[in-house]
Amino acid sequence: MTSAVSIIRGTNNKPAASRALADYFASDGENTGELLIGFPIIGTAEGRHPIDAVLISPERGIVIFDMIEGTEPGDFADRQDDSANKLEARLKTYRELTRGRELIVPINTLSFAPGIANPEKHADNGHLLANRDTLGESLSEFKWRESSTTVYAAALSAIQSISTIRKSRTKRSIAKPDSRGAKLKHLEDSIATLDNLQSKAVLETVEGVQRIRGLAGSGKTIILALKAAYLHAQHPDWRIAVTFNTRSLKGHFRRLINNFSLEQTGEEPDWDNVRILNAWGAPGGGEREGIYHEFCRAHDIEYLDFRMAKAQFGSSRAFAGVCSRALSQMQKPKALYDFILVDEAQDFPPEFLRLCYELLDKNKRLVYAYDELQNLSGASVPPPEEIFGKSASGSPRVRFEEPELGKPRHDVILEKCYRNSRPVLVSAHALGFGIYREPARKGATGLVQMFDQPPLWEEIGYVVKSGALTPGSKVVLARTEATSPSFLEKHSPIDDLAHFVRFDSEDAQAEWVAKQIQHNLSQDELRHDDIVVINPDPLTTRERVGPIRKRLLDMRISSHLAGVDTDPDVFFQSDTPSITFTGIYRAKGNEAGMVYIINAQDCFAGWNLASVRNRLFTAITRSKAWVRVVGFGDAMDGLIQEFERLKNNNFELRFKYPTDEERKELMIVHRDMTAEERKRLRSRNKGLEELVSDLEEGTVQAEDLDDDLLEKLRDLLMRRR
Repeated sequence: MTSAVSIIRGTNNKPAASRALADYFASDGENTGELLIGFPIIGTAEGRHPIDAVLISPERGIVIFDMIEGTEPGDFADRQDDSANKLEARLKTYRELTRGRELIVPINTLSFAPGIANPEKHADNGHLLANRDTLGESLSEFKWRESSTTVYAAALSAIQSISTIRKSRTKRSIAKPDSRGAKLKHLEDSIATLDNLQSKAVLETVEGVQRIRGLAGSGKTIILALKAAYLHAQHPDWRIAVTFNTRSLKGHFRRLINNFSLEQTGEEPDWDNVRILNAWGAPGGGEREGIYHEFCRAHDIEYLDFRMAKAQFGSSRAFAGVCSRALSQMQKPKALYDFILVDEAQDFPPEFLRLCYELLDKNKRLVYAYDELQNLSGASVPPPEEIFGKSASGSPRVRFEEPELGKPRHDVILEKCYRNSRPVLVSAHALGFGIYREPARKGATGLVQMFDQPPLWEEIGYVVKSGALTPGSKVVLARTEATSPSFLEKHSPIDDLAHFVRFDSEDAQAEWVAKQIQHNLSQDELRHDDIVVINPDPLTTRERVGPIRKRLLDMRISSHLAGVDTDPDVFFQSDTPSITFTGIYRAKGNEAGMVYIINAQDCFAGWNLASVRNRLFTAITRSKAWVRVVGFGDAMDGLIQEFERLKNNNFELRFKYPTDEERKELMIVHRDMTAEERKRLRSRNKGLEELVSDLEEGTVQAEDLDDDLLEKLRDLLMRRR
């Protein structure tokens, strides 16, 4: 029998009773809802009050379980009353759960004692005690007669503490029920609960390494923040580190962890034991500290800053080089942490994850989360066997086995996207991979890049509508309600969710964007921090955002360039209303209701096309609701044509999956190149152009050319066909 109750196994100090309770609900078909073990933890004047387990059920309301290990129930009636009073006081702070002074969701209590053979002997009027045999009968006494889907969802969100955590940075003032601001508020309210996979990822703790994979917007960052706060509440003496690649995530993590801790325990975290650290770090302590610098200091290894690392290993291998060097010079690992959580792992070299692993105690509790698509590279993050290496016996130090029933998973895949609507997300994928890009020559593919492992498409929430996900086969991929909830797109017409605009000049683009932002603020009831303007090329951002910012200034609308006009760790300004302008790298990890992507024509073609298309993908997936992709010139026409082909195919991905040979060619043609490599290629192309021109004009004859070189050139060109 399949259980209708979703079971989330957190931790408490009642393991035997908790296991028995989970086993009961795993085979129970009479109840529905969510069972949270080891959660919530309630902050009180006396300190933290952990609840052993709670069932949130549409049929039963809320059932608090007082778990009893052994054969003596103790003062179970007092414990039930205490937990009920504390949870009721907390839930009454949620207006949507009250009517007048009364809570509209019933709170029931039940002591569960699997080791007591005759629970009726300890009967107490109004306080139930049950073992496994009598649990069903006891639960049947609880009835929620005025249950509703809305109140049930609100109760679950309140117990998870997510409605508070996910509140906007500032309060919304809504006067028009159909404005963009009203729609955005409704969207935020609709994602105020964690789904089953997210809840498991937060509360269930594995011994050893855990991997969390998911799309942009699947909740990876909030899961890591809540997990850090939950672990700190359960184990306040543990030293926990949270690290990431995008510097502006630092304040975001701190806010999430702080809010969740306050909500759960009534106390701010002990920031000496919960450390939010940059990956690299530098001498000076405080906000400058980082994982790599701590590793060097703890192991008495020379620290290299970026300038020194670049000189020794090159720019692209700088961080990998310093981490590898530090690991090789380590004599004996020194444990600095009990738990490390790594966000944006796709942006780190495997050597950094291995360095984090060495900083942990013998339990090696490491969680790393990443988005398979954030880099849109042909190769995924390496498997754990490759990342963490082998033990002295030759076996992998880390391997993810098939999950055991009733135990936490070491490998979690979040396939549902709660940020981007289906049209926006599929647009990002189509443009990022070049699904509808015009081939450079007849018979070639327009694809820019492709996954090494075809099944990955299904793991990130696509279904095969027709064809097959096998190399050389045609396939049609689509997203469904299960992985792209329809409420994310129903609030606005599709043409409003994703809108592409072409202008004749950069000035015309700047004028239009500035007027649109003015309208967003004055008419659409959007706040300044609902809007982000992204320039995909990180090298030109400061210069290219200037014309739009000048026009906004003339309109008396404040703006800032993230990381330039603000502290490096600040993305949205909290002290004054201001529109955020940003390059693509600082945009990663952040989101906004309205996203303007300017100068998108720069993403249509050119050198390092895989990397360039990745920037466009990342920019589009910052949008929680609406995205405007704008640019000028012929290249923008080409980008719009790709988008129109996607629209004409009903936002489905239709393409021939490349063979192994074709994928290798994609990796060569669209690979990242250094400035020196690009310079050399330009020189060779120029020389070839001049030779062709001379041959056409007759200033050079074919007979003048070396026969052996011509034969080699002919042979190489034939191989490309």
